[in-house]
Amino acid sequence: MASSSSSSSSWTYDLFLSFRGEDTRAGFTSELYSALGRSGIHAFMDDEGVERGEEISASLLQAIERSRIALVILSPDYASSRWCLDELTGTYGEAMKRHELRLGGGGGCRVLRWRQALTEISNLSGFDSGTFRSEVELLDTIVKDVLEKVDAGQLFVAERPVGIESQVRKLTSKLSKKTLTKALIIGLWGMGGVGKTTVAKAFYNTIGRTFRRARSFLAQIRENSKHSNDLVNLQEQLISDIINTEVFKIPNIDRGIKILQERLPHIKAFIVLDDVDSVNQLNALCGSLEWFCPGSIIVITTRDLHLLSVIRADHKYKMETMNEIESLELFSWHAFKQKAPLENFIELSKNVVAYCGGLPLALEVLGSYLFDREIEEWEDVLSKLERIPNDEIQAKLKISFDGLKDDMEKNIFLDICCFFINKDRNYATHILNGCGFNAKIGITTLIERCLVNFNRKNNKLEMHDLLRDMGREIICGSPRKDLEDRSRLWFQEDVTEVLMQNTGTKVIEGISLKKPHEVCEIDAKAFKAMRKLRLLQLEYVNLEGDYRHLSNKLRWLCWPGFPLKSIPDSLYQKNLVAIDFKYSNLRLVWKKPQLLQCLTILILSHSPYLRQTPDFTNLPNLEKLVLKDCPSLKIVHQSIGDLKKIILVNLEDCKCLRVLPRSIYKLKSVKTLILSGCSLLDHLEEDIEQMESMTVLEADNTAITVVPKSLVRLEALKHGYVSFPGLKGRAQDVFPSLIWLSCQASRYVGGMPITVSIQWRNDETFGCPVWDKLRGIGIHAKHITVLIRGSFCIICRS
Repeated sequence: MASSSSSSSSWTYDLFLSFRGEDTRAGFTSELYSALGRSGIHAFMDDEGVERGEEISASLLQAIERSRIALVILSPDYASSRWCLDELTGTYGEAMKRHELRLGGGGGCRVLRWRQALTEISNLSGFDSGTFRSEVELLDTIVKDVLEKVDAGQLFVAERPVGIESQVRKLTSKLSKKTLTKALIIGLWGMGGVGKTTVAKAFYNTIGRTFRRARSFLAQIRENSKHSNDLVNLQEQLISDIINTEVFKIPNIDRGIKILQERLPHIKAFIVLDDVDSVNQLNALCGSLEWFCPGSIIVITTRDLHLLSVIRADHKYKMETMNEIESLELFSWHAFKQKAPLENFIELSKNVVAYCGGLPLALEVLGSYLFDREIEEWEDVLSKLERIPNDEIQAKLKISFDGLKDDMEKNIFLDICCFFINKDRNYATHILNGCGFNAKIGITTLIERCLVNFNRKNNKLEMHDLLRDMGREIICGSPRKDLEDRSRLWFQEDVTEVLMQNTGTKVIEGISLKKPHEVCEIDAKAFKAMRKLRLLQLEYVNLEGDYRHLSNKLRWLCWPGFPLKSIPDSLYQKNLVAIDFKYSNLRLVWKKPQLLQCLTILILSHSPYLRQTPDFTNLPNLEKLVLKDCPSLKIVHQSIGDLKKIILVNLEDCKCLRVLPRSIYKLKSVKTLILSGCSLLDHLEEDIEQMESMTVLEADNTAITVVPKSLVRLEALKHGYVSFPGLKGRAQDVFPSLIWLSCQASRYVGGMPITVSIQWRNDETFGCPVWDKLRGIGIHAKHITVLIRGSFCIICRS
């Protein structure tokens, strides 16, 4: 039974197991319960399994009510148990209640209720154990189906979603059978920080279950559509989400619009467009109502009411600030980690809440800042708030910035504001560590203070617009500083003015200049006076003259579209931590190797002319090597095997790469090896068993037909992810199929009987007994002999 709750926190269990213990407890049910647990599914199973009386217990009824879905195991004697029948009636009755239907019988005849529940459940499609080759296959199928139903693409809403459910109910009330005979557009508008995105996520979780196969949440559109290519990426994501296909390339916006016009009218879809701020975005992603199938729902969040009129929204829902009661509760969760203030802080809390004006963002930020502080510190904050006008939200938020304990945390915050929003957290941490900051602790502190957000799904750093603008205003100063006196420059007109007029000074620590749609030529002399420059981003910029003018303090050099065929000797920067030259014109990285002992990240992705990797001899501390989509790359230098600290090697879509150097298999530190899309790569060596730290191996869309048998001896990989042509998933699920492929390959060369040795700790590594798992994928084992260190020798029939 599917849920209809707006908040995942309302569930205690993912699944309720209904079964007759005497029939199934010792065998199938226990195996299923264990398999569900290994997949992260929190299932309820009545462990006592004793019928303690005529009536079903109140605790069991509560377990049914607090479970997202129910799974009923109908065994031969299931209907002979009154307890089971009452449990089934409660289970099915709860399903009916959630769909606002009524289960017949009411308070009347108990037998009639049993009969109706049995009749109803018999009409549902289920899993017939007789149609599966083995119990193992049945278990796997059930677990996958439950995972799909339980997960259902839910989004994280908020740690403490105070007041969200009431907002969602108001939105849900806009839906009716009459309105859903056509496509429906709902607009959420209001000021920044008021909670539009949070409510949209909760609404998406609530309604999205009825659009299981066709729904999409496009987040932060304003931030993610600054260039035309960004809008193309959003179109690709939308098409992929709605049509349920792998992402495919769209050449331009107009082609994307045409595809959406052709496909969307035939699919009832649920789409959320978050933070829209221009008509161009609307035109590219949801043109008009004629694009959508009747019954589709489109939700748009925006600060601009006029945009909702342009798109002819059916409902324009203004997001109001929180009332006093909700504000105090949300503030308390962040300031005291409980629903209400501590007794000594009640009046102080009410005063702080009053100054926040019901704005969730301000309540969270100030609450987190005041957590575990003394009364004197609270009073100091209040005195500052009293001097700030009610409409100056940024000034109130700045109190949390001022309260950071040292300049390191403040500098990390300001660097993220200008350069690392939507960047990978580990990537930013490496670079900021290289700048002399303790970034791991610093970023954690900023997250705890609600000054920075962290998206666990994609590992990227995020920041609310108000906080970002507050940080940038701090850099600009009050009164506003001259451009050359600001520590960081990011606004394109400002950067261009400083560089063109050669007015840079030693105050400048970071610059970002992005010119993807025009040729921009800058004289390198413009950087001569910037002796403290740490962070430099030049996007599609031609830098003329002597590169020695660049500061030797550089830690991050991000230069998409680097124009030269090789990196010149004059660009030698011994302190660089990260080189990011995506979409470069490089043929050769360096003509002669450069000693870069600090370099930990080297990214040369999407460089169409790059023919070979650099010599890695002088890059002893390299941790991440990313050469994705380098279609001319043919040679990986053998010195790659000397990299003792390398964690990631990404060679995805290097379509001319035929062979890997044997030395690559010596990389004991590598955790992730990506070879997907290397269509000419036809084998991996058995030496791969030396890569003992590897947890992810992606090699789909390659020419590999024989999989190294030694893979199954990699302990770390057993709990990780593997993909090969035709195989993809968790290693413990894929390994049996890899063994089968190895057996098949041996058969073709005439080796019978086939012997495959697998080193394994115990049967449970597969998630179920090895014997049954192998039998389930077609390996009929005659004998299994336990060998030294827990390995198995499997002798297969022809």
